[in-house]
Amino acid sequence: MVELRVEPYDGPVAQQLIAAVQQEYVTRYGGPDESPVDPDEFTPPAGYFVVGYDGAEPVASGALRWSEGWAMGDGAMEIKRMYVRPEWRGRGLARVVLADLEQRARDLGAKRIVLETGDKQPEAIRLYETSGYERIDGFGHYRCSPTSVSFGKTL
Repeated sequence: MVELRVEPYDGPVAQQLIAAVQQEYVTRYGGPDESPVDPDEFTPPAGYFVVGYDGAEPVASGALRWSEGWAMGDGAMEIKRMYVRPEWRGRGLARVVLADLEQRARDLGAKRIVLETGDKQPEAIRLYETSGYERIDGFGHYRCSPTSVSFGKTL
């Protein structure tokens, strides 16, 4: 099974996976995710960037940061950069990464977790819906975007 490791958001492995997910956004939406991101927000213990490895190969990722006030108020953390390499999809890796991020959020004292995805990512929407997430009002950079779909879950 895949081993999860915390990596620096601005490190080479994370940047490789972030570039891949950004290319996925370009393919599906015509451009990259332009929401503001500060690598320090994902630095432990305040946040995390988690990479799933198969041996030495990085195959999945997800990140966690404290949300801004616009995202459901105090006590909420936000998931970003969920990604599984295409050849590794369908093996449950996204669920493993998501469960890890949820536990890390609980350990940090978060009361709620929020995230944003897009309407051209039906597999992501299905993952969140089947993992206990409910649709919430839009928030953050894409709060007014017609293609944005936001989710939240009480921890």
